[in-house]
Amino acid sequence: MSSVENEAQQSATGQPARHDGPAAALVLGALGVVFGDIGTSPLYALQTVFSIDNGAVQPVPGDVYGVISLVFWSILLIVSVKYVVFVMRADNDGEGGIMAVAALIRRRVSGQRRLVAVAMLLGVVGASLFFGDSVITPAISVLSAVEGIEVVSPDVRSAILPIGVAILVVLFLVQRFGTQRVGRLFGPVMLLWFLTLAALGVPQILTQPGVLRGLSPTYAIAFFADHPYLGFIAMGAVVLAITGAEALYADMGHFGRPPIRGAWFAVVFPALTLNYLGQAALILRQPNAVHNPFYLLAPGWAQIPLIVLATFATVIASQAVISGAYSVTRQAIRLGFLPRLAVRHTSQQESGQIYVPAVNWLLLGGVLVLTVTFGSSAALATAYGLAVTGTLVLTTTLFLVLAGAAWHWPPWRLVAIGIVFGGLELVFFAANLTKVVRGGWLPLLLGALVVLIMLVWRRGHRVITARRIDIEGGLSEFVEQLRQRPLIRVPGVAVFPHPTKETVPLALRANAEFNEVVHEHVVIVSVISENVPHVPTSERFDVDALSYSDDGIVHLAVRLGFHDDQNIPAALRDAFMLTSELETDPDTAYYFLSRITIELGDATDMPTWQKRLFIGLSHNAASSATYFRLPADRTVVMGTRIEL
Repeated sequence: MSSVENEAQQSATGQPARHDGPAAALVLGALGVVFGDIGTSPLYALQTVFSIDNGAVQPVPGDVYGVISLVFWSILLIVSVKYVVFVMRADNDGEGGIMAVAALIRRRVSGQRRLVAVAMLLGVVGASLFFGDSVITPAISVLSAVEGIEVVSPDVRSAILPIGVAILVVLFLVQRFGTQRVGRLFGPVMLLWFLTLAALGVPQILTQPGVLRGLSPTYAIAFFADHPYLGFIAMGAVVLAITGAEALYADMGHFGRPPIRGAWFAVVFPALTLNYLGQAALILRQPNAVHNPFYLLAPGWAQIPLIVLATFATVIASQAVISGAYSVTRQAIRLGFLPRLAVRHTSQQESGQIYVPAVNWLLLGGVLVLTVTFGSSAALATAYGLAVTGTLVLTTTLFLVLAGAAWHWPPWRLVAIGIVFGGLELVFFAANLTKVVRGGWLPLLLGALVVLIMLVWRRGHRVITARRIDIEGGLSEFVEQLRQRPLIRVPGVAVFPHPTKETVPLALRANAEFNEVVHEHVVIVSVISENVPHVPTSERFDVDALSYSDDGIVHLAVRLGFHDDQNIPAALRDAFMLTSELETDPDTAYYFLSRITIELGDATDMPTWQKRLFIGLSHNAASSATYFRLPADRTVVMGTRIEL
């Protein structure tokens, strides 16, 4: 085992995500969910390179060899080496994504507060850019496939946009069935797609074997040396060949690292290489093929079936970023940067397979607006790339922070990786800055809005928590008061979900002060979200009798990872079986929730516009009863008001 892998495994202390089932099935599922985005890049990547600046890149041997060399080495370095070899090993107990890396840094280097704060901020920005990418990718992918109809029949051009919109709506509607079922359906389709990519490229390569010279990095260097400015501009389109790399990483929790790695090296990478080489060979033979080199790879009789297959593949491409957006959202919720949203688990075996309805419908709305506004994949390409390259740079930065501060890599290794990966990605990012005025502002605006929401929620939550602590009062003092002034103890078990054992649940205080009763058995449950994806069941529970073992009042701390199901009744059943201190039957318990109504106040700790935003977000958060899976027929809600 390599030193990198040893360090990565040592960085995790929780339980890895479960990925049960045959390896072949997981590989097939990964093909269907993880690789759709990067796998459909051949539809538009080379076409975009040769169309930038009104055809500044010419279909002549020097430019073609230079471009194909840039594409191949970008995929090899960024995806194969950086992500698959390095970054995916820096997982957080099997889970990936930029927020998971930021959380891992916070856990491993907790003594360096400034470094941790910067890492978490970078994680928030990276996650926000990923959301911007999640809106653009489905639109450009589906439109690029449907536009193949134009190659066969230019007369039906007006139908392209309605067809694309209909496909996108259906895609988001089926998300509720879960990535497991979607992966089962999409996996065989994507396997056929990658085999088709290879089959389309091989005949062209055999006809023009000299194109293999483009695999040499010397042609990329020569291209830049001969045309420095043109090479720089071309990088803004070359990056389209690696879109989906961050989604590949964010989706790691759905299937695990080995299936994704196996699928990449055995199927995806070879197929992409053969197809790009085939397109380059076609352009060398037929320079006028640059207007659509992908579809012109196929003979006339195969173009319509290829359009159908490409449409299915681009729908699947959208799936990669959609499922990645779900994962990033849940990580942000668990880390306290977003309000609670309803998260549905869609698999009994795979703990990482989830569906977030609110995110699904917001993405659908954004995708439809973009699709209708821009109208074509060529127009969308002008806005595509900034979010992707920004996320690439931030992921590399966080990886280097983790490797240096937590794994104690030597400086020379950090510098080498920073120069190779970070240097290339900075060139990509700088080249895409030229797109800002032509639509690139859009993903930046979307990312900025998500950053704003996350930071305002984080700040407002801290303020409200401080106010709530003042109102609730200390739990130890409350227990002492009950012993001095005994109240009526009614039969039954009362469970009070509450974030801490330092203060009194408002519902418990209201029962004692206004109803003058306390249940015979009282369990105060605090769910603690750890900065790891999973906590083993045997390590989740800590029961505290709160100084007195004879008053029937206990505190139960439940430690859960940010990918564990926050189900309080299920946690109580596990705790009842594992701990002798908990003498209650959770199946007969009643749950008492303390609901806080937040109102706009005159305090100056937050600007008024931030207060309004926070209050609006809190009103749209999932209810605690839903979030903690509380039984509706045994849940009582008691509330109070707090001014912000």
